[in-house]
Amino acid sequence: MPTPPLTVRALLLDMDGTLVNSDAVVARVWRGWAVEKGLDPDEVLRVAHGRQGHLTMATLLPDRPMEQNHAENRGLLAEETADTEGIVPVPGAGAFLAALEDLPHALVTSATPELAAARMAAAGLRMPAIRVTSADVSASKPDPEGFLKGAAELGHPPQECVVFEDSGAGIAAGLAAGMPVVGVGPRAAEHGPTVRVPDLEQVRATRLPDGRVRLTFDG
Repeated sequence: MPTPPLTVRALLLDMDGTLVNSDAVVARVWRGWAVEKGLDPDEVLRVAHGRQGHLTMATLLPDRPMEQNHAENRGLLAEETADTEGIVPVPGAGAFLAALEDLPHALVTSATPELAAARMAAAGLRMPAIRVTSADVSASKPDPEGFLKGAAELGHPPQECVVFEDSGAGIAAGLAAGMPVVGVGPRAAEHGPTVRVPDLEQVRATRLPDGRVRLTFDG
């Protein structure tokens, strides 16, 4: 059965797993951290996707002081920002961003500004002019703050925006913001997005005469 189209005013795009495949770097850094702490690397990666690092640490090591998590996360962020080996665009990301160039859209990521810039550049992708990073919010995904701020900066109410996400935390944040969520990639399926696509090659964005954006999905 074909996926029904979505009609919105603006698009809010996650980065890691949605536009950029950074799994190789995330796995290297967080598996190393997991082994050092005596934790299951697969469980650590499951928690880490889509969250700020200090919150991943707080979830996995709940008895540690947050000051220690913040300090340790600064070291991991430096590693992740410097390591761009294996970073590639999600299939279709370049063409999709090109189609959005004159449409209202923003990047909403749990990454720092420096990490976002490094990964978008490594993947050869255009950085959206409007972006909300970890530096702009007080609460990370799954809190909806980032998506609500992105919608406000674009000048549209939440219910007229759509979120593109891949992680459980990100999908939960988009839904909590009152927005439909397009789940991108294999991780998205189990978290109940509004629509699910394997990658961005299956998505088409068209401006309508009234300025709204019509999203259609192949397959």
